[in-house]
Parts: sequence; C-alpha cells; structure tokens
Amino acid sequence: MTTHVIRVACADEAGLVHKITGVLYRHGGNIVSYNEYVDAPTKQFFMRATFVTAQEAGAIVPEVRALLARGAMVELAPTGKRPIVVLATKEPHCLGDLLLRVAYEDFPAKILAVISNYETLGPLVERLGFPFHYISHENRDRADHEREIHACVAGYKPDYLVLAKYMRILSPEFVARYPNRILNIHHSFLPAFMGASPYRQAYERGVKLIGATAHYVTNDLDTGPIIAQAVIPVDHADSVADMVQAGRDGEKVVLARALKLLLEERIFLHQHRTVIFE
Repeated sequence: MTTHVIRVACADEAGLVHKITGVLYRHGGNIVSYNEYVDAPTKQFFMRATFVTAQEAGAIVPEVRALLARGAMVELAPTGKRPIVVLATKEPHCLGDLLLRVAYEDFPAKILAVISNYETLGPLVERLGFPFHYISHENRDRADHEREIHACVAGYKPDYLVLAKYMRILSPEFVARYPNRILNIHHSFLPAFMGASPYRQAYERGVKLIGATAHYVTNDLDTGPIIAQAVIPVDHADSVADMVQAGRDGEKVVLARALKLLLEERIFLHQHRTVIFE
C-alpha cells in the first residue's frame, strides 16, 4: 500500500465530495484523513485528503479533473521529506532550530544547503553536517549578488527556499524565479514599528503583545499571504533585551510550524489569503 495526498480547489457545486471520493474508491483508495472548506463569498471549494492504495495512482488526477468545472486544480502532492535550501544572514536562532529538527529527523525536510552573505553561521551549519555557501554582498550590486545565489540554488533544485532571518530584500526578478516557493519569517510589529530597532520602538510605546509572522514572499515587501503567526504577552517589567529574546523564541517556532505546513502541502492560496488544513 502506498500513501498519497490529493489536493483539489475548484468552484463549489453539489456532489463534489461524492465525485472525488468515488474516483478514489474505484482506484482502491482508502481515505485516512480528510479536510474540506468552502469559501462562501467566492464559492470556492478546497479539499485535501490522504489515502492509501495498492493500485497505480497516476490516473486519479485526470479522472477527477474530468468531473470538475474547467480550471479546477487537482494534484497528487509529493510525500516524504522535501528538499529545501535555507538563506540566512547572522542571526542563529531560526536557522539553528531548523538544522536541529532536520538533523535529528524530526521534520519532513531535507536541507540541501545553507547560503549566507556572511561567514558568521558557517561553523554552526558545518558542525551539524550541512553544506554551507558564503556568498558575500560586499562591493557588489544586488543583481550580481542574486545571480550568484540563484546559480548556487539552481544546482540543488530545491522545492522551497526558506529565509531564516535573511536580512536582504530580494528583487522582483529573483522572487519571480520561485513563485509561491519562498517562505519568510519576521516579527509581527509591521506596519506599526518599521525600520531599525522595532523592539525598542515597541518597548518605548509600552506594547503588551509581541509576536512573529511567517508568510510567502512576494514582490510587496513583507506583505505576502500569511501562513502562521503567534503572540507572546509582555509587560512593563520586560526590558528590550527580554522582548528581543521572546521574539526570537516565537520566530523559530512559527517558522518551523509554517514550513511544516508548506512541506506537507496543507496550504491553499486563495486571492491574498491562505486556506490551511492542519
């Protein structure tokens, strides 16, 4: 028996579940998990099902698609550990957390390499047995720097790129090479506290909640569709350093959660929103 994941997104209509599950049944499929959602304002249907079958599953997608309205998205999602490349700068918390999860096989990912524009994180990465590429941005324009990064990434052929506190803005040209395949993490102070020292700005305003946001990378800076968020309570007794540490703890947990959802194909993009089956 082989495990498969089928994902469907299409215009809603009566009998959809019967149509789709009927195809799975005819191919000897036994559904072991199932989620569905209908977005009422747009009348869009979303479904994700995990099923096992002893038969060849390749014919399932065209059979399901033939039963649905034109333009339906039907796919068998990849299963198992997915290949990723991680980009980082100097901060170790998000990168270190991902490296440990993968190194101890506690995560559905295979980290092919880590790329950084500083050498700072090289010893950490190599100590855990992962390839590290230092590609400096010093005295180079962004286009030249990104060409070298892309050449490095292309050699690995990852499914996704993960920005683990990669503190450089990617150009629209670079993002276009990996549509809906780049994940980013940052604090949740945007847009209130932008620019340098957001935690000090938050401290000076006496905020009571801090947090982290993981999202898809688009051409609009830090405004891509949101995948996961978390909040952490703070109070007047917390210093700026306390808030920074709490924020880092939140960022690594949220990034790992978002990446797991992404790798397990639990996310549907719908307009500027996400539909997520956890």
